[in-house]
Amino acid sequence: MKSSILRTVRLPVAGPYPTLDPFLFCVYHVDNYPADPSGGRMEFLEPGDGHHFDPSADYRMYHGDHVPGFPQHPHRGFETITATIDGLIDHADSAGNAGRYGQGDLQWMTAGKGIVHGEMFPLVNSDKPNPTKFFQLWLNLPKAKKMVDPSFAMFWAQDVPEWKSPDELASVTVFTGDYFLDEDTKQNLPPPDSWAADPENDVAVLRIVVKPGGKMVLPKANKGDEGVNRMLYLLEGLDGVLIDGKIADQKVCITLDASKDISLELPEDAENATEFLVLQGRPIAEPVASHGPFVMNTQQEIRQAFYDYQKTRFGGWPWERDDMIFPQDKGRFSLMDGKETYPNETKQSEAEL
Repeated sequence: MKSSILRTVRLPVAGPYPTLDPFLFCVYHVDNYPADPSGGRMEFLEPGDGHHFDPSADYRMYHGDHVPGFPQHPHRGFETITATIDGLIDHADSAGNAGRYGQGDLQWMTAGKGIVHGEMFPLVNSDKPNPTKFFQLWLNLPKAKKMVDPSFAMFWAQDVPEWKSPDELASVTVFTGDYFLDEDTKQNLPPPDSWAADPENDVAVLRIVVKPGGKMVLPKANKGDEGVNRMLYLLEGLDGVLIDGKIADQKVCITLDASKDISLELPEDAENATEFLVLQGRPIAEPVASHGPFVMNTQQEIRQAFYDYQKTRFGGWPWERDDMIFPQDKGRFSLMDGKETYPNETKQSEAEL
């Protein structure tokens, strides 16, 4: 039987991973920030350069002034999907939306015709480390949707579906897509203007963890015979994992034939679990013109985006600081249209984070 593996390339040591249409960008952030003895002000940290993503450092400061993260910056023409695993992120944007999320939560922002946002990493623990682990993805918008009104959605970890094998040695977090879901479990619906909102586009974002002795099958795509792109990223664990029967001993990105199932298996004598990311979707198949934070179809549209941002600031910045963070003891929350919501609809204290 012909292998479902079409192409394999090593992942870069630092920086973004390769992607296929409809995805534009993929970064796997893993940082081990220290405890914050300054009580949430992070005054003991030094500014850093986010362009390098130095893999030898315990943590990277990115573009923040003392506060790690990405202070206010504009976007137009695509969506950001932030799928968290560990740690917390503070969000603020030019529409007045805000939030503190992480630890399995999923944030989805449609930039559309233009929005400014900041993504900061608050160090909420004064007496223990503040690790951060998450995926940042850019999902393209088709030409017909690039100038829609911006939108913002939050899906708490409790509402992000997770599948486990009967022996619980393999699991799949379904950030988006209808894979591994039973009849009683519904996927989180993407924003209405998203390319992922149409089931025909078969967009999926899956995090897979296989523990020693575990095995599972990633089923073929629902639309796998219609040109769906599927990429499998091996992120963590190189203890002899078998991918479609072949041993993988490097961190790699694998382009798969989406019309075929693929098996994943980790030997019982492996020391660590193996972690994968799956990105999948039908390509938009339109011209892509990009520059920095803007992704359009032509260079003229990129020039227009810069002009519009310089003229309007996409609504301006209503927050008191560019690297907006919230109080150290504030729990996870989402602020939209002037109303705050919380996981389980219950405001959490720092002890519950």
